[in-house]
Amino acid sequence: MNTIQIPRRFVADPWGGTETVVLETSKRLIEKGHPTEIYTSMAMSDRPSESIEGVPVRRFQHFYPYLGLGDEQRKALDFKAGNLFSFDLWRDLSARKDADVLHLHTGKRMGGIVRTVAAKRGIPYVLSLHGGLLTAPATEVSGWTDPTKGCFEWGRFLGAMVGARSVVESAAAIVCVSRAEAESVSAAHPSKRVVVLPNGVDPDAGIGADGAGWRADMGIPPDASLLLLVGRIDPQKGQLHAIRALATLRSRFEGAHLVIVGGVTDPAYCDQLREEVASGQLEGRVHIVPGYPRGDRRLWQAFAAADIVLVPSRHEPFGIVVLEAWSMGKPVVASAVGGLLDLVQPDIDGLLAPPENSAELAAHVGKLLENPGLARSLGEAGRQKAVCQYSWEAISNQLIDLYEEVRRAHRVRP
Repeated sequence: MNTIQIPRRFVADPWGGTETVVLETSKRLIEKGHPTEIYTSMAMSDRPSESIEGVPVRRFQHFYPYLGLGDEQRKALDFKAGNLFSFDLWRDLSARKDADVLHLHTGKRMGGIVRTVAAKRGIPYVLSLHGGLLTAPATEVSGWTDPTKGCFEWGRFLGAMVGARSVVESAAAIVCVSRAEAESVSAAHPSKRVVVLPNGVDPDAGIGADGAGWRADMGIPPDASLLLLVGRIDPQKGQLHAIRALATLRSRFEGAHLVIVGGVTDPAYCDQLREEVASGQLEGRVHIVPGYPRGDRRLWQAFAAADIVLVPSRHEPFGIVVLEAWSMGKPVVASAVGGLLDLVQPDIDGLLAPPENSAELAAHVGKLLENPGLARSLGEAGRQKAVCQYSWEAISNQLIDLYEEVRRAHRVRP
């Protein structure tokens, strides 16, 4: 079975949850004898083709149909949720005669291109939402179009031409990463086949990582309490509340440090974080690391060095960093939102705090720092859960079953 994975963009830096899902499942599809390629735009890349960890990646020229759009605005749209169009992608997808299933990881105009090609070729496509359709907060959604303010959008007819508004309805199946997202999609599209397929992890990827050496490189004492937050630097990820939580805990845990690791997708927010560090007199205690490239061993070293992993997101469709923390046996304190509600069982394998509530976040962190036995038991339970339920092998097998199902159903469709 031949498949093509189609995300909006796909580059090694910055890297995120969607990129991880696409690459890890693609690798295992290939290993199991199912040829797979990634088709995407040139967003944030100047390489039309390459191989990433054995998976072929092809990129196509794209544009944003807005008058008055400057270079910096285009870069911002490349970073996050830009509604692009690509005639080159349309042409090359149409020419592929061997594809059995298309797997779409985006929507809007790019999704419309896939919908049009699938209809013309008579093949099914699966749509993965990655939490971006109905469950994203309105404040975040409105931010996606900020770079286009003051510009004239002339591309509406392009969306109409490819049926961009019918991408969900035309999909053979819709893949959601959490039960909450699936329920929202089913309510809005009751006739559609909706599947919950969580993200995964390689539970052994971080084994042997040198946490002590990483601490030394960061200038963090070996006996200091270390809080780790991994995620792009963006208001969605809640780094501001982690900094405020550390400020609250400073008098009780004088040696505590916070490390924030993530690519900067919102420079203004990163500036705000640095201002918060300065105003809270936390210099030397908060370390902002602007992300590690895909495959960089230092990320696993950071997990190995951590005492507690924080996931204080205000919106999180799934939360793959929780699985990464669990794979290293680390306790997690996360926000009670989105897919994190499905993933974390309070007081069994993690703790949940209300989103955007630094006081509650600090209280949970303090509880674990004062009770190392509880922290250890939460981490051990998380490790067991990651190994048994969330390995990429198990997730990929479920995906193959879905592909076979939609292909059979498409063949017998009247």
